[in-house]
Amino acid sequence: MKRRANATLIGAFVVGGLVLLAAAVIAVAGGKLFTRKERAVMHFGGSVYGLQVGAPVVFRGVRVGSVASISVFYDKAKDNFTIPVVAELERDAMRGLDGVRAGADEALPALVARGLRAQLSMQSLLTGQLYVDLDLRPDQPPAVRGAYRDAVEIPTAATAMQNLKSQLDGVDFRRLIDDVSAIAASARALVGGPQLKQALDDLQQITGSVKRLSARLEQRMVPLTDEAQGALSGARRAMDRVGGAADGVRDTARRFDKTADNAAALLAPDAPLVRNVQSAADELTRTAAALRQATADDSNLARNTERALQDVSRASRAVRELADLLERHPEALLRGRPTGAAPP
Repeated sequence: MKRRANATLIGAFVVGGLVLLAAAVIAVAGGKLFTRKERAVMHFGGSVYGLQVGAPVVFRGVRVGSVASISVFYDKAKDNFTIPVVAELERDAMRGLDGVRAGADEALPALVARGLRAQLSMQSLLTGQLYVDLDLRPDQPPAVRGAYRDAVEIPTAATAMQNLKSQLDGVDFRRLIDDVSAIAASARALVGGPQLKQALDDLQQITGSVKRLSARLEQRMVPLTDEAQGALSGARRAMDRVGGAADGVRDTARRFDKTADNAAALLAPDAPLVRNVQSAADELTRTAAALRQATADDSNLARNTERALQDVSRASRAVRELADLLERHPEALLRGRPTGAAPP
């Protein structure tokens, strides 16, 4: 007789398998299966080769979400293609980034206003996989498209390699090669031309002249050096003499200072010499006054002097008459005055 299956046991087995499957899914999802997401879109202008769906979105080393989709968008107005990358950001991870612990729908626009930019960075040099790097870069100009309305747009900024590639794309290498070829041809013509040979010959002659001049200068430098040493020795001796003279001048100055001090002491108002000179000056003043008084016209001295002068005048006139008489009559000394002679 065939044994019947136990429905209860089968049901319990199925329920247990479903529970294990759900636990495995939750474990594989890392506990993020029921995490609320915030959609954000980033428009990249260059190639995103190496960026895959599920690639991490990182803010300063902290994973805040992952790439949800990658597509291509054609802009008719600008006639170019962009790569919209839609990312799902975790609300819990984004909460509080604006400094007030607000939700992601409020924190993300605040960060964008402060300069939040998205760039592509390399995960591994071996695999070439990329990830989205979010950071505050207010000094870099943003690239905004505004094509999505159900997601917050995060402006993108070109990487250093993309900027270098853009600069290299703008370089006309063909023209650069032509310019280099022209410069090389001109250099070959200059090297092979007669002008360079003539310049080298002139340079060789100039070098020879410089060598001869150096030799002459070297021959004359020894006497000049000796003369310079002699001049320095003479200058040194002169400086010594000047130093000695300066010492003498200092001694003289000290002596002059002492003499000046002594003169100042002698010429002081209360010094004995000044008092004696003042007394002599007073005596001289009194003598001059007495002399003026004695020599006045109405003074006795003047009258006596006048009478004496008159007497002297009469005496001299009598002497002259006597001399005339003796000259005419010498015998008058023995006989007396002759008769008829005029009296003196």
